[in-house]
Amino acid sequence: MSDQALAHLPAAAARLAAVAARPQAVAIGCVVVLSALGWAALGAAGGTDAWATLCRPAAALADAPLVLALWAAMVLAMMLPGAAPMILTYAEIADTAARKGERIVSPLTLAAGYCAVWLGFALAAALLQSGLAMIALPQRAAMLVSAALFAGAGLYQFTALKHACLSRCRSPFSFFFLNWKTTARGVFGLGLRQGLACLGCCWAMMALMLAAGVVNAAWMAALAVFMTVEKMTAGRAVSRLGGAALIGIGFLLLVTG
Repeated sequence: MSDQALAHLPAAAARLAAVAARPQAVAIGCVVVLSALGWAALGAAGGTDAWATLCRPAAALADAPLVLALWAAMVLAMMLPGAAPMILTYAEIADTAARKGERIVSPLTLAAGYCAVWLGFALAAALLQSGLAMIALPQRAAMLVSAALFAGAGLYQFTALKHACLSRCRSPFSFFFLNWKTTARGVFGLGLRQGLACLGCCWAMMALMLAAGVVNAAWMAALAVFMTVEKMTAGRAVSRLGGAALIGIGFLLLVTG
């Protein structure tokens, strides 16, 4: 969009319109702001009883709303950085279309569809964690559950479903090109479909947050970095290495618990 086309607008409105006409700038801002808000929310909870609530393998049912809020912050903080290549790919295509004068939908709509999937996962995880409050597991049993979660997540890294979903996450260009939409509903649907692919890729690792004694900022950061790197590298070496490491951790928990 040329500056001359915005000459009839007030200066502030012209600047806002110029930014809105550049989908890449909107996409980058969306990822940075929402990820930062997620980490800020988790950091603010770090010195409170709220954080301890989430760290417990079985939170009280009365704490369910708080647990849901923290899970929501967690998925935004951990999953949006890994979604950045997908959102930027959409923004690049939209940017090209906008320069040709074609109708486009903001990347925020795509991100909203993507986030809706992970917020749904956060709701399910919070309900599961709150439901565990009704089961008084002895320490040994809780350790066995943790070991099973790690081993299961590690084994999932080697499955065909994992790599099919990972391939979609790594190469979204063909998906957007073949399924391009010019309505908000259609683009929201694209975000949902990409979110489901990402869920299929990463749900097992995110489920590790339910493991007893594992949930902490360092562990979340490590998982977020791994999942982002996994999506940005070709081949299966990174996935297999991560899977072997998780199986090893599960074995250690089993023999030392």
